[in-house]
Amino acid sequence: MSKLSKIAHISILLIIGLNSCKETTKQKPITGSAIQYYCVQKLTDVIVYDIFSPPVASRIYAYSNLAYYETLKFAFPNEESITSKLKGFSNIPPPQTTQTYNFELAASVAFMKVAKTLVFSKDSITNSTKVLLEQFSNIDQSEFDRSVNFGESVADIILKRAATDNYKITRGMPRYSVFKEIGKWQQTPPDYSDAVEPYWYKIQPLLMDSAAQFKLIPPPAYSLEKSSLYYKELKEVYDVSKSKTKEQDSIAYYWDDNPFVSEHKGHLTYANKKTTPVGHWMGITTILSGASNKNEMETAKTFALTSSAIFDAFIACWDEKYKSKMVRPITVIREHLESEWNAFLQTPPFPEYTSEHSVISAAAATVLTKAYGDNFAFNDTTELQYLGMKRSFKSIEAASDEAGISRLYGGIHYRSAIDKGKEQGNQVGLLYNQLIK
Repeated sequence: MSKLSKIAHISILLIIGLNSCKETTKQKPITGSAIQYYCVQKLTDVIVYDIFSPPVASRIYAYSNLAYYETLKFAFPNEESITSKLKGFSNIPPPQTTQTYNFELAASVAFMKVAKTLVFSKDSITNSTKVLLEQFSNIDQSEFDRSVNFGESVADIILKRAATDNYKITRGMPRYSVFKEIGKWQQTPPDYSDAVEPYWYKIQPLLMDSAAQFKLIPPPAYSLEKSSLYYKELKEVYDVSKSKTKEQDSIAYYWDDNPFVSEHKGHLTYANKKTTPVGHWMGITTILSGASNKNEMETAKTFALTSSAIFDAFIACWDEKYKSKMVRPITVIREHLESEWNAFLQTPPFPEYTSEHSVISAAAATVLTKAYGDNFAFNDTTELQYLGMKRSFKSIEAASDEAGISRLYGGIHYRSAIDKGKEQGNQVGLLYNQLIK
C-alpha cells in the first residue's frame, strides 16, 4: 500500500472511529485535524442530502470553516484572525486568560452550530455534534461547558455576518424571466428547469471589492458564420462529442458533480444525488492535508481560505453568467446541427459563460498550491463513495485543469468559458493568497 493510500485508509478509519464511539467506551478520543475532517464530511453528507445548489453550498462551507478557524486559533497565540481581514465581520472577543479551554472542542461546536443554522437537515448535524461532544467527555465539566459556550459565541459572530450578506433578500426576489433571444441562454433539456440563483451576484463577497472586481472580456459574439470564433468553438463541442475517447468520458463523468441530475425512464423521473464541486474540493483539501505534515492549525487555515475563495469565486462567476447570459451548446446544436443531439453530461440550469468548474477549481487550486506547493502529487479518492472512481494527479493545478476541460468533454461548455474561467478563478485565488504569510 502506497503512502497516500495508507493516509486515505487511516482517514477513513478515523471517521469510522468517531461514528462508533458510542459502542466503544474505551475508544481513544480523536484529536487534531481528524476532528475537522469529520466536521467537513458530515456537512458534505447533509449538503448532498439536502440538494443545495453549488453557490449555496459554497456559502455554507465558507462560514462553517471560518468559524472553526477563528475558534481554534486561540490555541495558537501567533495566529491572526482571518475574518478581521474580510468584510462584514465583527471582532471576536478573546477567551478569558484566567480560564482553561479545550479549543478543539470549542472549534467543533462553532463549526457545527454554523452548519446547523444554514442547512435544512438540522437533526443530522445535531446527531453528528453529539458524537463529537462524546470525544471530549473526559475533560473537566467546567472546562467542557466553558469551551462549548465559547465556541457558540464565535459561531454567533459568524452567523451575524451570514444574516446580513443579502442571502435572505435573494430568497424573496421574483422568478427569473427567460426570453427567446438569439445567442442568449434558454432553459435546457431534459427538465427545462428554472435558472439557478440568478441573483447570486447580490451576495456580499468576503474579500472581493464587488462581484465585478475580476470582470472578464465578454464571451465570443454569437455568430453562425463558419469563420467566427463562436462557431468554431460550437463546432469543437459538437466534434468532441462525436470522437471522445473512453478516458475523456471518464474525466467528464468524474468531475460532473452536478446535484441537479435527474434520470428519466419512461414516465419515471428520479434524482441522482452527487456531491457539489465545492464538496469535491473540500474532499481534496482533506486529502492534501492528510498527506502533508501540516498541523491542525495550518489545516484549519487552509480549509478557511480555500472555502472562502470558492465562495467569492462563485459570486464573480455568477455575476458574469447572468450579465452575458451566454447560450448553452445543446440549444444551438439542436437548432442548427443535429436536432436529437444530447450532451454527454446533463446541462446545469444556468447560463454558460464562464465555466463554474473552471472558476472555482482554479480559485481553490491557487490557494491550495500556495499552501502545499507546485508539484504536490495526490490520489483523489473523493468520488469513491459517490461514483466508485478515483483519479491521480501530478499537481493540484493539474486536477483543476482537468476539472475545467471535463466540461468540454461533457458537452456543456465552450473553450472560452473554460479558459477565461480559469483566469477569473486564478485572480480570486491570488487575492486570497495575499492573506497567507
